[in-house]
Amino acid sequence: MRRGSFKTRIIIGLAIVSFAYLRKCSQQTTNPYTGKVQSISLSPQQEIAIGLQQAPAMAQQHGGLFPNENYQKIVDHIGQKLVNNSIAKESGYQYEFHLLKDPQTINAFALPGGQIFITFALFSRLTDEKGNLNKDMLAGVLGHEIGHVLGKHSNERITDANFWKLLTMGASVGADLGQIANSIGQQTLLKNGRGDELESDELGVRLMIEAGYNPIYLINVMKILKAAAGPNRVPEFQSTHPDPENRIEKIKDAIEKYS
Repeated sequence: MRRGSFKTRIIIGLAIVSFAYLRKCSQQTTNPYTGKVQSISLSPQQEIAIGLQQAPAMAQQHGGLFPNENYQKIVDHIGQKLVNNSIAKESGYQYEFHLLKDPQTINAFALPGGQIFITFALFSRLTDEKGNLNKDMLAGVLGHEIGHVLGKHSNERITDANFWKLLTMGASVGADLGQIANSIGQQTLLKNGRGDELESDELGVRLMIEAGYNPIYLINVMKILKAAAGPNRVPEFQSTHPDPENRIEKIKDAIEKYS
């Protein structure tokens, strides 16, 4: 009975693993903006719905929206200019740009479907030598985040996470390999996360050029991020983000490519 039970578990486990792989293969599609083959499980409408649903909670985590309407209008204007004068216009996503109140966290991020955020801590550092807001630098930040949306990175992460959950379940049924499968999945997600950042940098450069902004200022943004991280920043191999110095070199390549 024990041998029969074990064989049954192996068969069930292999069936689950096979199903996971077949489903992931069936979800593969070529991204029209990056040319990359991705496994995608959410429709654009589902991405938009997720972004809209999560946007209030994300804003609340950063103290809500910044109360200065003039600053918000600037963010809206530059964001929409990037969308309406570039490849992003044809994507069908519902782009909205939010300036968050958070005065300490230097960050910007995007939810699937077009919800894009920048903290005041980062916004306030995007200045020229006279202390005035540099709109090209702001365009670089927002263009990078639009790149995450066009790259369908959240969609891909959700699809990958579901794949590894199913694979882990199958491995756990067939043998005590669930922890190993889960570990491999985490490593894969980490590696792809770095690739996402570089891909979004390149898309950001392209959007900036198409919308009439100077992409060289995206390099200035990288320098701000490097300075903010300080000398004790996490080594690149331990981070989901590439080192700013490596990103700068890739940005220079993208500027040459699209100029």
